[in-house]
Amino acid sequence: MALLERVSTLIRANLNDLIDKAEDPEKMIKQVILDMQNQLMQVKTQVAIAIADQHVLEKKQKENAEKEAEWIRKAELAVDKKQDDLARAALERSMSFKQMAESFDSLVADQRTEVDNLKSALHKLEQKLAEAESKSEMLIAQHRRSRALAKASDAQIAIGDKSKTATFNRMQNKVRRAEALSQVKAEMVSDNIEDKLAALEKQDEIEKLLNEIKARRAG
Repeated sequence: MALLERVSTLIRANLNDLIDKAEDPEKMIKQVILDMQNQLMQVKTQVAIAIADQHVLEKKQKENAEKEAEWIRKAELAVDKKQDDLARAALERSMSFKQMAESFDSLVADQRTEVDNLKSALHKLEQKLAEAESKSEMLIAQHRRSRALAKASDAQIAIGDKSKTATFNRMQNKVRRAEALSQVKAEMVSDNIEDKLAALEKQDEIEKLLNEIKARRAG
């Protein structure tokens, strides 16, 4: 995520080094603070969006889990009415909703990780901004004083070409993006034999659930 990459760059920035290497330290520190403030607003927005997305996924997971339970109850009713075929059909529907609920479980877990990462980045950036704001005047004053003392002692101030090289351009540009929020798992069936075996396993599961319901209702 480009946003987290930029935030990571700002967080790792060494204010003292930036000022020492800058041709205009005062302008540099003000620009760094401005960049941090802008990124802070963007991260806050992304945190809010990520939390909203998490709530949507959690709602979907809950809805599918409730549908699963609803069709289980319908299967139990069919068993009570001696309608085994109807009970099997209801159990098949419940299994479908169960699979959907499990898929959303995985998405919710991924989204929570994304939210945690964004919150962590936000907290670190807030700390770095507070540090920059509190130290800016002091760092600029120290730099001016050191240059004045150097001139007084007739020392050559050697900034050189390094001062013209932006620190941020030397930093790595790759940060792992939080795993995709909306990845949906898809199952690929390789051939007809696997198809038939899967169908048999599904029927066995349905019969098992049906027998369990019958046993509970008989008891």
